[in-house]
Amino acid sequence: MSAPAPERSIELDIGGMTCASCAARIEKKLNRMDGVSASVNYATEKAKVSYPESVTPDELIAKVVDTGYTAAVHHTAPARSEAAETDSAPSAADLLRHKLLVTLALAVPVVAMGMVPALQFTNWQWLSLTLTAPVVFWSGSQFHRAAWVNAKHGAATMDTLISLGTLAAFGWSVYALFWGTAGLPGMKHPFSLAIERGDSSSALYFEVAATLITAILAGRYFEVRSKEKAGSALRALLELGAKDVAVLRGGVETRVPIGELRVGEEFLVRPGEKVATDGVVVNGSSALDMSMLTGESVPVEAGPGDQVVGATVNAGGLLTVRATRIGADTQLAQMAALVEDAQNGKAPVQRLADRVAGVFVPIVIAIAVAALGFWLGTGAAVATAFGAAVAVLIIACPCALGLATPTALLVGTGRGAQLGILIKGPQVLESTRRIDTVVLDKTGTVTTGKMTLAEAIPADGVTADEVLSVAAAVEHGSEHPVAKAVVAGAAERGLDTERVEQFVSHGGKGVQGLVGERAVVIGRTELLADWSIVLPESLADAKFRAEQAGKTAIVVAWDGAARGVLVIADAVKATSAQAISEMKALGLTPVLLTGDNAATARTVADQVGIDEVIAEVLPSDKLDVVKQLQDRGKVVAMVGDGVNDAAALAQADLGLAMGTGTDVAIQAADLTLVRDDLRAVPTSIKLSRATLRTIKGNLFWAFGYNVAAIPLAAAGLLNPMLAGAAMALSSVFVVSNSLRLRRFRG
Repeated sequence: MSAPAPERSIELDIGGMTCASCAARIEKKLNRMDGVSASVNYATEKAKVSYPESVTPDELIAKVVDTGYTAAVHHTAPARSEAAETDSAPSAADLLRHKLLVTLALAVPVVAMGMVPALQFTNWQWLSLTLTAPVVFWSGSQFHRAAWVNAKHGAATMDTLISLGTLAAFGWSVYALFWGTAGLPGMKHPFSLAIERGDSSSALYFEVAATLITAILAGRYFEVRSKEKAGSALRALLELGAKDVAVLRGGVETRVPIGELRVGEEFLVRPGEKVATDGVVVNGSSALDMSMLTGESVPVEAGPGDQVVGATVNAGGLLTVRATRIGADTQLAQMAALVEDAQNGKAPVQRLADRVAGVFVPIVIAIAVAALGFWLGTGAAVATAFGAAVAVLIIACPCALGLATPTALLVGTGRGAQLGILIKGPQVLESTRRIDTVVLDKTGTVTTGKMTLAEAIPADGVTADEVLSVAAAVEHGSEHPVAKAVVAGAAERGLDTERVEQFVSHGGKGVQGLVGERAVVIGRTELLADWSIVLPESLADAKFRAEQAGKTAIVVAWDGAARGVLVIADAVKATSAQAISEMKALGLTPVLLTGDNAATARTVADQVGIDEVIAEVLPSDKLDVVKQLQDRGKVVAMVGDGVNDAAALAQADLGLAMGTGTDVAIQAADLTLVRDDLRAVPTSIKLSRATLRTIKGNLFWAFGYNVAAIPLAAAGLLNPMLAGAAMALSSVFVVSNSLRLRRFRG
């Protein structure tokens, strides 16, 4: 039996998609090709395609183009200089915002004149035509273009409704101006025609077309703005890395751009600098601050032979490192790939309006044509027949549909901002309905993420304040995070500290110095052993209990004897326990996820009331944990703040980032909690669900009024003027319903 043909994979950048149904259409066309398996993501505008050797990338691109869209092979991020140039160019959201502002300036006078008779001066209708034309044909060009593409492929979406409705309203108004009586000087809107079945050749609907384009354009702007943020996480990840590096070449230090560093070369990392790339320490010892990469506050000691990770910060001494991985092979780059894969793996969001529009639009067109034919067949006037058909199209215009999502989203997100919750976009709300599991990163989320002094335990004959005061005096000379916690603890207690002399740091072990007449040694038991200092049983027990609880314990000794133990820990946030209780009240199951040891994790979990704990998880494995929970049928929300959380946040059904975390975590998440308070998590889920209910209610009533009014319009009982008024009233209802979210209290 011959071996199966090997599969290849490619990622395509897709252009021209305007709704989730566009992604579904492209995916369907690609999957019809022999041996091709494609997944198209509307949010990221990319297609991930697996294909056999018998198919070429050019054929895949041609199939997308034949479907009515553009496609190109996706390439990796450009060099920094090119990226900077790209970032300086206006984004799609910026261009759309400019178009929206121009559209508003044109549409507002049209709506005002059309709806307020007092503003209808002599020949006002010609000014309305002048202002409305660019709104319909320039501002609305993207909708007409998309409707034409859809029509060529036998499909109908929101764009089809928008295009038909605006063109019908504008076309009838032009007819009424040039061939009817609407162009006469001094003409006013004849509201009496709204209840007549006779001539409607003097009715104008410019305000209908202008309002519709403006409302839908506003909705598209907010949608595009949220979509553009999807790629920000990857850019933020790349920005974490060092820009240049001090390379040792021929024994001489040379600072070069990071791109010129090669595997096997040695480079220097001074205190406060970022490690340029993954490597092995050749010389020196120091503590590395991993919080930017992992979110964990406890520093990692590194010495000769230890592995170091690019983008971490050297918090102590001078290191010489040999590069082992560069570019795409580094842990930072691999995390960026994880984030991108997780984002691309999300199913496209099918909006309710688009799904219904696929059936709704053809029916509306058929009813309009049938109404036109019926009235002409009964011998009615052409204006009457055409008025009935136009009334059907206008009453079916999706003005309320277009407002349903953006108005609720604007009010909901505005209220969320007041409560310290930032919702990225409408697709986020779909994820909140069935959430049943909340995965919580420990450090910086449940805990403060900062090392603090938990306890000072003195030996017999000394006081806790004396032990802490002497220790703080020596630790003033160290930049180590544990040292900073000791100094801060002494300051909080108002303790005076003497000046330290002859300070010496023993990398990874501890420090020593002279404080007055005392020769002080602080650190691990290994350092004390070098000085032949033995811990008394009481201090040894205290140190053991602290370490069993997952805390850091250091010994303070002077004049040849151990004087006390200082316990350093990452404190639990005061509001975490209440937040967990509120989550349980919502029917959510909290899960604690951390890279810390099991003892530390269990201690924190018990303090806040979490039953399920997953500890000792590597940064790259957090994504797998979320996937495993999803495979078990769980609908997962992930709460985190570190770079290592970014991929898991993107993979989760709902990602929530603490606003005090890294930019990467925030950009990869669906919701950002600005306040450093875990209670915002249950509040954000409540708000999201309330906003989603409002959107769905808006859509239901927007379609409902269409269904009720279309038969009246087709029967000639609803003049186009009244149809336009009904459409405006439906929009008012949608806006009023959305404004109820302002009263949300959480």
